[in-house]
Amino acid sequence: MEKIDKLERIFEMQAFFQNDLIKRRQLEGISSEKWIQMQTLAMLSELAELIDEVNFKWWKNPKPVDENSVKEELVDILHFFVSMCLTSGMTAQELFDRYIEKNQENFDRQNGLSQKKGYESPAPDAE
Repeated sequence: MEKIDKLERIFEMQAFFQNDLIKRRQLEGISSEKWIQMQTLAMLSELAELIDEVNFKWWKNPKPVDENSVKEELVDILHFFVSMCLTSGMTAQELFDRYIEKNQENFDRQNGLSQKKGYESPAPDAE
């Protein structure tokens, strides 16, 4: 039995949806730059919907968090994120490879091992 790569499958499904959407909404000819702008705005809208679900307004009485709605918003965000990856020419494999590399860099930064400035190990407290 062949194991399906879930990230590859998500990329395939999003590509199919995006191509269908372009045809249905007559969006052919839009530049990659414009697509990424549109997708970024859409993702920001979804992020705003997510933050509304988790009681960020300290000046209001909190409401019970609807875990299902939170998860739906996260999936909406993923749709736009993967769409941006596709628009920029990034494959699922490239995303995975870049994630692995960046994850290691993030650990290196926290451990004071990064070559980037600003992430050096803090000096021990002087007594």
